[in-house]
Amino acid sequence: MKAITFLLHTQQPILATSLQGDPNSDVSYSYIPGSMIRGVLIGRYLQRHGLRSTDDILDDSKFPDVRRLFFDGSTRYLNAYLYSKVEEKRTLPIPRSWLKKKGADFSKSEEIIIYDFSYDQPNPNISYKSLEAEFCTVDNEDVVLYREQRRINIHNQRDRKRGRGIEGSGAVFRYEALDAGQTFQAVILCDEADDVEKIKPLLEPKELWLGGSQSAGYGQSQVDRVEAPETWHELGTEFADFEERCDREILRITLLSDLILRDEWGQYVAIPPKNSGSNEISQAINPLTELLEKLLEVKLEPQSSYTSSLIVGGFNRKWGLPLPQVPALAAGSVFVFKHNGKLNPDRIINLENQGIGERRVDGFGRVAVNWLEDHPRFTARFLNSESETDWTEPQLEPNSEESQIARQMAKRLLEQKLERLLLEKVNSTQLNPNKMTNSQLSRLMIVARQALAEESQNPVIELLNNLPKNADTQFETTKVNGKTLKTLIFEWLYNPSNWLDSGKLDVRVASESVPYEQIDRLKLEYTLRLIMAVAKQATKENNNE
Repeated sequence: MKAITFLLHTQQPILATSLQGDPNSDVSYSYIPGSMIRGVLIGRYLQRHGLRSTDDILDDSKFPDVRRLFFDGSTRYLNAYLYSKVEEKRTLPIPRSWLKKKGADFSKSEEIIIYDFSYDQPNPNISYKSLEAEFCTVDNEDVVLYREQRRINIHNQRDRKRGRGIEGSGAVFRYEALDAGQTFQAVILCDEADDVEKIKPLLEPKELWLGGSQSAGYGQSQVDRVEAPETWHELGTEFADFEERCDREILRITLLSDLILRDEWGQYVAIPPKNSGSNEISQAINPLTELLEKLLEVKLEPQSSYTSSLIVGGFNRKWGLPLPQVPALAAGSVFVFKHNGKLNPDRIINLENQGIGERRVDGFGRVAVNWLEDHPRFTARFLNSESETDWTEPQLEPNSEESQIARQMAKRLLEQKLERLLLEKVNSTQLNPNKMTNSQLSRLMIVARQALAEESQNPVIELLNNLPKNADTQFETTKVNGKTLKTLIFEWLYNPSNWLDSGKLDVRVASESVPYEQIDRLKLEYTLRLIMAVAKQATKENNNE
């Protein structure tokens, strides 16, 4: 591939708005889309030629290279993913076939085992969950996971003339943007070698402005390390052995970016191939299967898929309007096929170079063929990009309206986290054996509810310290993971950190966090709710026996 690679250092938060969140919020992608980079370079091309509109550069007689450089897909502007300074490489989306055991957490261990179920079947007796990361680098069986840093800023509707908030409007919204101080690597692929030298000058000057709300403190980034390597592989040079990747009985396709496809009637589709045992497989060939068969010249039989879909859009600066919103298969989706022929290395090279589907000029449709070797499991460690930045968040003015709104938003986000932790804990807490009677469980719930109203743990502690002999026996003989229920409740009350991960309780919005006294009250509240939920769950189990 003829490629231009360069780093983007975010000097300010980047707002690359995706179609998620509520109407009063803008949530950024976890990467810098290739369409944003292409738009900036088109703007510089216009400026350097003294033109005002893209219509002017579409005159092939005056600008014969423009369509090839920016519009027809001969040049492809890939998404800028997080750059690993440790590995010195561009990260890639995590395959959606990767799962971990429920309960395995990087906060409790430096390394965990992740399982690739495109190669192996899950154990039905074990619960699995997806990874809390977006990107990865792979070196044989060692995997490093990465997660982008985000910043949440609160804004209110402002009077453009007065330059201040509109009193009584109540229009408060938030931006969840890519944080400053991070490094992403962008790639531009060219079919023509000469185009590399035509595009590189457009990366000068080094300062780029990307995304929305640029007049409100968003979008500034710095270009660094512009290179045009002799050979470049999206998977890395260690995966450049195409002969080895062809010599496999199973074909695995991994999406390295979102994929937009249409069916034979021109309708957008985001449906994975059906399993071979499905009754629908004989009625219609899935568009993805059909397209891959044509490009690889082999007959494919779908086996399994690990996918997700989303709605993608965009913004056309010339029109000043958003692009149509269409369904797409999400990056990281994995498709497994059997094939009845020999894979051709040249066709794999062409497939990975050109991509598939629509909007390939904007980085959509990137695919990897037989990316990973036949390893059903990997050893993974997590590297937070926060450790690679020296960014210091600006401080809001104390007791200002903005700081109060930020603290309120931080509290709501913390409550959402606590709700998820509470649900996970209740699902994993089983009384075994359960010697509690419904009357004792009901009494425990009533006292816990009283403690919740008083914002004190004393009513529950007094109950457990003054139990009649028969009731005390029930609490002592009922076990949870080897501990008595009475002992466990005391541990939860005296040290809520036993079940709440304190590292997950540090929530910040625009440099504002939840005050410690409120965090302590929330810990007590959710601990009492945990006791009530466990007691209620045990009551249902008694009623079902």
